[in-house]
Amino acid sequence: MKQPPYLQAGDTIALVCPAGYMPAEKVQTCIKVLEGWGYRVMVGSTVGGNSTTYFSGTDQERLTDLQRMLNDKSVRAILCARGGYGTGRIIEQLDFTAFAEFPKWIIGFSDITILHAHIYRHFGICTLHAPMAAAFNDGKWQQEYVQSLRETLQGVSSACSGPEHTFNRMGKVKGELVGGNLALLAHLIGSPSALDTRHKILFIEDVGEPLYNIDRMMCQLKRSGMLDSLAGLVVGGFSECKDSDRPFGKNAYEIIESWISEYDYPVCFDFPVSHTDRNMTLKHGALYELKIDATGSLLAEW
Repeated sequence: MKQPPYLQAGDTIALVCPAGYMPAEKVQTCIKVLEGWGYRVMVGSTVGGNSTTYFSGTDQERLTDLQRMLNDKSVRAILCARGGYGTGRIIEQLDFTAFAEFPKWIIGFSDITILHAHIYRHFGICTLHAPMAAAFNDGKWQQEYVQSLRETLQGVSSACSGPEHTFNRMGKVKGELVGGNLALLAHLIGSPSALDTRHKILFIEDVGEPLYNIDRMMCQLKRSGMLDSLAGLVVGGFSECKDSDRPFGKNAYEIIESWISEYDYPVCFDFPVSHTDRNMTLKHGALYELKIDATGSLLAEW
């Protein structure tokens, strides 16, 4: 795996919206904080644009904006302002030739899982599963989760810990770290952007899903073989899950545990990667060591 260069003072970070719409006023704190960290900020045309739909622009507008930032050699990192839905509509049309020659950090989570997976599979370049623009608001940029993005961009090796949990399975393993949003990982199965999870440490998280859909997506991962040969599994937050009128009978973690019960690799639950504030920066594709014992879990870059 290749890693893009770490950032230096004066380097440029681009802000784009390759998926859902983000009002300009909601990125102002992010811009100010990034500038306070010593970086220049280039704001793309899809941030707070004139779109009147769910998307931050038409497919072509979003494609053009992201492509411009991928091609611009002065841009050293691209921070996706938000996720939502829409990256999958343009992923096939993106040209990564310039990006592959001069890699830069791609930053985001949720729908940006598609970019992480596609870049990992086709170009072997690390990206950052990390907080986006809204995470900087209301003073939250001072918390350890957004600060973990700052440290990673500066080249500080990452190490994140999770609590003990009833479903944790102890062990110690090493492997490349891949994953992201469960809905997107299931969506990518069978596509040219699907992840090969064999001998990898897989991490998953999600938000707002009906419990039966979490069960369906875990079933899809299992049937596709994505759960069979993992080095380990990191289960992050599953927030705002919805039950059906007739109760499903299990919560999100109980559902996930039931689908992996036959495997013996180490697993940790309630790890701080999620759609909530608890969302540590992780280097997608980098080599990590996962250690789980009676006190909790530790995921550290190797």
